Amino acid sequence: MAYLLEFEKPLVDLEDKLRELRAFQAEDGTVDLSEQIGALELRVETLRSTIYRSLTRWQRVQLARHPDRPYTLDYVGALTSNFRELHGDRLFGDDRALVGGFATFEGQRYGSTNRTVMILGHQKGRDTKQRKERRFGMPNPEGYRKAKRLMEMAAKFGKPIITLLDTPGAYPGLEAEERGQAEAIARNLLVMARLPVPVIVVVIGEGASGGALGIGVGDRILMLENAWYSVISPESCSSILWRSWDYKEDAARALKLTATDLIQHGVIDEIVSEPTGGAHKNPKQTFEAVGAAIASSLDELSTLPKEKLLDERLAKFDAMGAVDEHLVEA
Repeated sequence: MAYLLEFEKPLVDLEDKLRELRAFQAEDGTVDLSEQIGALELRVETLRSTIYRSLTRWQRVQLARHPDRPYTLDYVGALTSNFRELHGDRLFGDDRALVGGFATFEGQRYGSTNRTVMILGHQKGRDTKQRKERRFGMPNPEGYRKAKRLMEMAAKFGKPIITLLDTPGAYPGLEAEERGQAEAIARNLLVMARLPVPVIVVVIGEGASGGALGIGVGDRILMLENAWYSVISPESCSSILWRSWDYKEDAARALKLTATDLIQHGVIDEIVSEPTGGAHKNPKQTFEAVGAAIASSLDELSTLPKEKLLDERLAKFDAMGAVDEHLVEA
């Protein structure tokens, strides 16, 4: 049975009735139900459009967490060829929650050119075994240090970097703190700010806190329509402010964590549209939209001199959260 979100139930009930009506007509050819079927089809399409056109912020968070949603390795398989995963941070071990390696980005499919890139991102896992192995996409310090090693390798060979963000946060376990979680993330921010090659960041699902930002500093930040990106999850925010998870919907509204919110504040550069109902409804269409957006960004960034690339990247992040004192006083 498909995973069903609460706000989708009215639509699914109507779709079930439509299927029953079509099945009955197919079994009993003596009854003409075409008029009733047509009317019900119209109701289904109208309801589908109404639901997904007016999603709340909390509902978009739920869609971003849908277990059928494409993950990093799905995008790698769809957008690239010759992917060679690289392992280990050369300090402690290999972190399966964060994957990466060199690959050929198939840019010709989008009117661009094929390029060798370093592509990396969080990987959550599909079944119980994989989720345990990958800790639901929550990296330990060695994951961020592996990402740093791979990004520095890409810079050494002059290859663009693509990062895919999809994590509920950095791993919160004691061992992560013992091995320097905060330092590993902070080091990545410093390194990414100075990388002399184009860096494209794509928020494909959840983008929570420093766990996402640890591979999130780039020249272009793209974000899927139903993804979310914030300093904290709605549940954690609710727990801190209200001492309960019951106010997670209020927290989601206050955090303004959707793509529409963030593009207005200059945190992201482009919203990548999703199929009606979410990326999992039509992964192929989602891959095409993401691929086209990445190709366009690569074409634009590849023409910039290194000095200008770095200056614009730093200016971009310096401008985030800037406040005009005169406007505040007024």
